[in-house]
Order: sequence, then C-alpha cells, then structure tokens
Amino acid sequence: MTEIDETVAVWTTDEGVPTRLVWRSTRYRVSDTPTVWAEVCTWWRPFGEHRYPIGSVPRSIGGWRFQGTSEDGVAHVFDVRHDATARSWRLVRVFD
Repeated sequence: MTEIDETVAVWTTDEGVPTRLVWRSTRYRVSDTPTVWAEVCTWWRPFGEHRYPIGSVPRSIGGWRFQGTSEDGVAHVFDVRHDATARSWRLVRVFD
C-alpha cells in the first residue's frame, strides 16, 4: 500500500459511483464493484462525552475503493475521496 495525496480525474455514474480514473496520464477502468467507506459527518460535533446506545453516529460517504485496470492490463486498487469544496477528486491510497 502506498499513501498518496494527488489530484486525479474520476468519472462517475449519475449516482456518484466511480467508473473510470486517470492517474499519472494512464486511464484505468473500474474492473470490480466499488466499495464505499463511511465516516462521521463533518457537521456532527458532539459536546462532551456521549454514548450512542440507540442508532448510530451520523455518517456520510468518505470515499471509494475500487480496482482499476489500464488498457495494457495493469491493475491497482485505488482509494479516492471527493473534495466538494475544491470540486476535485483526491487519490488517497494505491494498492499494487
């Protein structure tokens, strides 16, 4: 696993699911089912110590993990995150 923080181009379905990624001038098509990872919503700021016996902490999509395969057959697993403020996608990790 290599941790990376680079801007990448990501194409998605209308529902926001990644279908294609361009990283370092190479196009990768998503070649498996992307998996969403969830994290605590940014607006959730509990005060003091809290316990959550009923339900759970509000969560939002933190990013996506998927396998991408280039036209020449090179495959990697990518973790990407969308930065809504910058209106861009960030590559977080790459697994060879």
